[in-house]
Amino acid sequence: MEAVLCIDFGSTYTKLTAIDLQADQILGTAKDLTTVEQGILIGFEKARAKLIEQTGPLEFTEMLACSSAAGGLKMIAIGLVPELTAEAAKRAALGAGARVLGVYSYELTRLDIEEIRAAQPDLLLLAGGTDGGNTACILHNAALIAQHLGDLPVVVAGNKNARDEIEQIFERRGVSYKAVANVMPRLNELQVEPAREAIREVFLQEIVKAKGLSQAEELVGGILMPTPAAVLKAATVLADGTDLEPGIGPLIVIDVGGATTDIHSIGTGEPTKPGVVWKGLQEPYAKRTVEGDLGMRVSALSLWETAGSRRIGKHLESFDGSVEERCRKLQAEVSFVAKTEDDRSFEEALGMTAVEMAMERHAGEVESVYTPMGLFLSQTGKDLLEMRTVIGTGGVLVHSAQPERIVRAGCFRADNPTCLAPLNPDVWIDASYVLSALGLVAERNPEGALRLMKKYLLRSGRGEHGA
Repeated sequence: MEAVLCIDFGSTYTKLTAIDLQADQILGTAKDLTTVEQGILIGFEKARAKLIEQTGPLEFTEMLACSSAAGGLKMIAIGLVPELTAEAAKRAALGAGARVLGVYSYELTRLDIEEIRAAQPDLLLLAGGTDGGNTACILHNAALIAQHLGDLPVVVAGNKNARDEIEQIFERRGVSYKAVANVMPRLNELQVEPAREAIREVFLQEIVKAKGLSQAEELVGGILMPTPAAVLKAATVLADGTDLEPGIGPLIVIDVGGATTDIHSIGTGEPTKPGVVWKGLQEPYAKRTVEGDLGMRVSALSLWETAGSRRIGKHLESFDGSVEERCRKLQAEVSFVAKTEDDRSFEEALGMTAVEMAMERHAGEVESVYTPMGLFLSQTGKDLLEMRTVIGTGGVLVHSAQPERIVRAGCFRADNPTCLAPLNPDVWIDASYVLSALGLVAERNPEGALRLMKKYLLRSGRGEHGA
C-alpha cells in the first residue's frame, strides 16, 4: 500500500483525505474545526483521530497540504489601466489562489497607500505598462511602495523596461521582491503563469510562517499551495488529462464555501455562435473568480445584503421567518449544521443564490453593437454555453438531498439572455471533498489523481460515478 495523507487547512474546517495510490482508492475522510489561534495542530489531531476510527492505524509515505486558514492568501493588485494591466494583475492573483482585497490603477496616492495598509494584505502584485510602453507609472508606484509598504513582499510583473530601476528602488529599501515576466507583454495579451508561480513561491517561503502555520509546515514537510490553487490544479488535470490518461474536456467547478463562492472554468471561452465578435482582454484558459460577498457562513449577511430577501426567497417554497435574521444567525454561528427540513431548505436557497450570482460574474456576456456596417454581437469574457461538465463542491452540496438543483442555478436563464452561462451540462458532485486533495496529488502523480477524480466524482441524478 502506498498511503498518502492530504490535508486541507481550511478557513473553517481542517479536512483530511487518506488515499491509497497503488489501488486508486480513497481510504477515508475526516474533518474538524480549524484551530489557528490555539495552534493549528489541535484541529488536525482531532480530525486525524476521526480518520483513524474509519481506517485503523495507517503509515503514510507522504503528507501533502494546502491552506486557506487565517484568511488564506490576501493580495492587492496594482496596474496602469483598470481594464488592462490592472485587470491582468487581478486575474494572475486569483489564478494563484489569492483573495484579492483591492485593485489599484494609475499612479498610487497617499490615500491609496493608507487604504492598502488598512486592508492588511499578505502580498502585493505590481504590474503596469506593456513591454516597451509606459514606465513612469510603475516606477512611481514602486517608489511609494518601497517608502510606505516596504515590509510587504512584492511580485513585480510589469513593463520589462522598468525592471532594472524597480529592482534598484527595492534593494535600496530592503524590500522583499520577486521579478517575473509581464502579465500583459502586449496589448490585450495575457501571460499570467510566471506571476502565478512567483505568488505561490512567496506564499510558501514567507506567508505560511507569518500566518502561524509553521507547525503544520513542519508536520507535513511544507504546505504546497493555497487551497483554491489546489482546486484549480485538479480541475485543469481533469479537463486536459496527461500524456498517459485522457481528460474529460472543458469544465467548470463551482465551489460554494462559508466565506466565498469560487468558480473555476477550464477552456478557451471563445464564441460558440456565429457572428459574435470577441473583444477586450484575453481570457485565461484556466480562470478563477472568487466572490467574497457570496458565502454560506462568514459572508452570509453579505450575501443577503447583495442579493436581497426576494432573490433568496424565490428559491424557497415556503418560509415564514426573516431572511435577514436567518443570515445573521448563520454568520454568527459558523459551525452551525442544518438538521431540520426548514434549515436544509434555507441552506439550499442560499446556495442557489450564491451559485446564480457567482456565475453571472464569472461568465462572459454579449451585447448588441450598432456600426456603419450594421448590427453586430460583441462578447466580453468567456462563452460557457457549450460547457459539457459542471462540478459542484462545498458543504451545502455534500449535505443536500438535491445538489444538482443547486448547481443548475448557475446555468443559462431565459430571464438573463446576455449571460453566457452553460446551457445544459452534465452535473458532477464532489461528494467526498476530494478536489483539493487530488489537486495536491496531481502535483506529484497527475495520472493517479486523474483516475481517482474519474472514480470518485459522482454524476448527480444518475447514480453512477463519472468514469
